[in-house]
Amino acid sequence: MTYPIAMSILEKIIQDKKKEVQLRKAMLPASKLEGFGLFDRQTVSLKNTLKAQPIGIIAEHKRRSPSRAVINQDCSVSDIVEGYAAAGAGGISILTDGKYFGGSLDDLLLARASTALPLLRKEFIIDPYQILEARAYGADAVLLIAAVLSKEALKSLCASAHALDLEVLLEVHSRAELEFSLDAGADLIGVNNRNLKTFEVSLEISRELSGLIPEAVGKISESGLKTPDQIRELKKLGFDGFLMGETFMKTAQPGKALGDFLKKTRE
Repeated sequence: MTYPIAMSILEKIIQDKKKEVQLRKAMLPASKLEGFGLFDRQTVSLKNTLKAQPIGIIAEHKRRSPSRAVINQDCSVSDIVEGYAAAGAGGISILTDGKYFGGSLDDLLLARASTALPLLRKEFIIDPYQILEARAYGADAVLLIAAVLSKEALKSLCASAHALDLEVLLEVHSRAELEFSLDAGADLIGVNNRNLKTFEVSLEISRELSGLIPEAVGKISESGLKTPDQIRELKKLGFDGFLMGETFMKTAQPGKALGDFLKKTRE
């Protein structure tokens, strides 16, 4: 079967991630992670924090991506996280994939040392071990991607996260993915506006799925969000939060960029 280039990238990421996880397990057993000082900390609800804000932005730390290459290699994690927090972020997303996004678990650890805001570990999670890592390094929530997991795996990984008092942001890219994953038990559902097959971005998918997500679940729009008008429109459609990274990270001062964006959105 022939896949478009973008889908081949996703498949390659998952293949590499499987190898990486096996190596990490061998290097640092789960029992060691459970002994980390942060493992038993009281987590903070990303869902409740976003719902309590007029405009709930999950501001992202992202150095690069397969679709854009380098975004920002110059700013320190601590400076960015502190800037986001001061500007009024509702939560912070930390990309921890190294090979394709330039992130690491150390980024998550530095972020935890820099803010009390809820932290989302954004990663290609395929194994419960990665959820243990998230807990040990200070996350409050983890990302699961419906496109790379079976229905059974989604349910199992959600249960693993909840057993550790971590919330789950479940990312979907289509109506079919939403319908097959609604009973997985996620706390938040993120509608990714980026087409995984073409990497094109359109808010139409957020508009289409907005009314299909249950009210009890936090509703997040992700990717391609650049203007206050987009946020205002999606807020009216019932979205509780907005995951944004590139819009801020491509600037020299991501925290200031977020602050300016929030000010314009409130006008």
